[in-house]
Amino acid sequence: MTFATTTATPGHVIRSQVWSSQLKEVFEDDLMALKYVEFLTGFPDGDQFNIASMGQMQTNDYAEGQAVKYSGFDTGQFTLTITDYKSIATQITKRMLQDSFLASQIQGQFVPKMRRALDKTMETDILALGPEAQTTGNLNQINGADHRWIGSAANETMGIDDFARASYALRKAEVPMNNLVAIVDPSVAFALETATNLVNVSNNPRWEGIIRDGMTTGMQFRMNVYGWDVYISNNLKPIGAETIDGKTTATGVANLFFSADQAARPFVGAVRQAPTVESEYNKDYQREEYVMTTRYGLKLYRPENMVVVITDTDQV
Repeated sequence: MTFATTTATPGHVIRSQVWSSQLKEVFEDDLMALKYVEFLTGFPDGDQFNIASMGQMQTNDYAEGQAVKYSGFDTGQFTLTITDYKSIATQITKRMLQDSFLASQIQGQFVPKMRRALDKTMETDILALGPEAQTTGNLNQINGADHRWIGSAANETMGIDDFARASYALRKAEVPMNNLVAIVDPSVAFALETATNLVNVSNNPRWEGIIRDGMTTGMQFRMNVYGWDVYISNNLKPIGAETIDGKTTATGVANLFFSADQAARPFVGAVRQAPTVESEYNKDYQREEYVMTTRYGLKLYRPENMVVVITDTDQV
């Protein structure tokens, strides 16, 4: 009996492409702003919530035998409106469910990814409330102290003095000086870490302190600056060009300073509809569809507890 033979072809038994069962995910930054919002309760219906406010009493001099002088007191009203109606939607086709060996993993990530997208949107919305509530191109003084200015260091970057100035602004506004929080752009961390008076090695031959350990760990400064807990965020509001008190920034970003004291949180919000996920099969398009919707409102509640320092981001 004769057997046919062929030339060896290793390519027949070697896969040209091998796919991992692991999904590669993008890095995600830390989100922090929600914890600085006081979410209101007792809001059963409607889309507008009103909070009354009362001013201080006045002291007058009194002389015996004369009538006491009566003074009125100021009242005000704070209004929060449900303004945001958000949706996040995605789908996966029946064919992909049949053909893709990663379909179940992808489908399992839909809800967490949708919630992450919503949280990211709320983060940027919250961090923009302070700058948007202030008057652009103005020092926004309260009790004679500035609450908005451009960084004091060279090239419109932030200096150590800006932290002390922010403390002064809150003290003049009689804000509780507890749990002081500064949220700054990564370019601010770079400017401070490379400040000449901090990293000069002429008197530091062993490269100790900031040169050895750095000023930051993760998204937070290792040490307080004038009592401020300093956090780093990529979600601060871009300002672009703005001129305040004779100084101009071209590529500005709004860094925030405020007290996170429980009784003085700067932001207020209300959720009319909690994030809800609905899914169904669309027979016309032959796919599984997922939709998340939510309704909420956010607003700056205490403008006296908000300092904005604008710095340029192009000095790195």
